[in-house]
Amino acid sequence: MNKFFKGLSILAITAMVPFAAQADEPDLGKGEKVFKKCQACHTLEDGGANKIGPNLFGLFTRPAASAADFNYSDAMSAKAEEIGVWTAETLEEYLTKPRDYIPGTNMAFAGLRKESQRTNLIAYLQQQTSAAEAEPAAE
Repeated sequence: MNKFFKGLSILAITAMVPFAAQADEPDLGKGEKVFKKCQACHTLEDGGANKIGPNLFGLFTRPAASAADFNYSDAMSAKAEEIGVWTAETLEEYLTKPRDYIPGTNMAFAGLRKESQRTNLIAYLQQQTSAAEAEPAAE
């Protein structure tokens, strides 16, 4: 391989490094698109209505299974104490396959197989449900 092609190869590889770093960043626009799968059952607005599923406003700042006026399944109510307040990590596990994370849940959603979809959705939910405004938890 001559020097010209070696130089192009190195240039191409170094040009891709910023894109690889950006690929790990959540994409809120893609998260919003993923949420379209959720919006038949959930709302995000402060004071929004419960639907088949609870309103998600405050999801990351209130105890799990505590949305006002929503009748949670026995399985979700039992798991809520273990969950405490939802975190990105616990929601990631739940959204992978809800019925595996909480056997007996009423949530009919099968889950999100793609990690990128879960990451983008969680970032979108954090933005839309006031998590960004929450006080940091005391350690």
